[in-house]
Amino acid sequence: MRQYPPKPEKIYFFGTCLIDMAYPEAGMAAIRLIQREGVEVVFPRGQSCCGQPAYNSGFPEEARRVAEKQMQIFHKPYPIVVPSGSCAGMMRHHYPKIFKNDPDRSRVEAFSERVFELTEFLVHVLDIQFEDLGAPVTVTWHSSCHAAREMGVIEDSKSLIRKLKNVTLVALENEHQCCGFGGTFAVKQPEISNAMVADKVDDIRTTGAAEVLGGDCGCLMNITGAMAHRRIPVTGRHIAEFIWERIHA
Repeated sequence: MRQYPPKPEKIYFFGTCLIDMAYPEAGMAAIRLIQREGVEVVFPRGQSCCGQPAYNSGFPEEARRVAEKQMQIFHKPYPIVVPSGSCAGMMRHHYPKIFKNDPDRSRVEAFSERVFELTEFLVHVLDIQFEDLGAPVTVTWHSSCHAAREMGVIEDSKSLIRKLKNVTLVALENEHQCCGFGGTFAVKQPEISNAMVADKVDDIRTTGAAEVLGGDCGCLMNITGAMAHRRIPVTGRHIAEFIWERIHA
């Protein structure tokens, strides 16, 4: 079982590519949730991709170079908070693998030990508490593959939603089924990806939820895009943005 550190004075925030390019509001909400707890957030401007696209596409050396750059940038011993189970999984579990023959492998392991998925950090390190000021709403939750299978943080995410007294959380029938995004998989296997996201959208519709929440913007982009294409009036948002809005309604 993972050992969690005491509440820190400062943390690093790893923004992820999709938050930087498509979902900045989710990133800002995550930062504000951390700052609300009296923790200073450091956002290194030189940060970039975690290296997962190259790694998953069979280019480990290119992924190593990207990972090395991140380790140089996030060099101080602050916790690294990541608003994505996918990127957090890459940095925590796969960096040690791609540097397994590195003579200074302990350096990589020490870096990876500092990586936390956002909701994991909010629950276990900050013990965040808040009051729901929003109107009653029914939502459902999509569990991304890496958040569930690598980081093991789904219950942390759900526990935060359950703190919102006016929010009803309805489970998907096939919650742990992939949405079909899979990064480069959606590009390389579009027909299979489309079939998978169609199943996910059908599952969401049966819940009667007004919103689908998630902790990974790649999944949300895929799911909400499919729903928009089919003109299904269900919105999708990152959990950080949803919580921040409700506690400041």
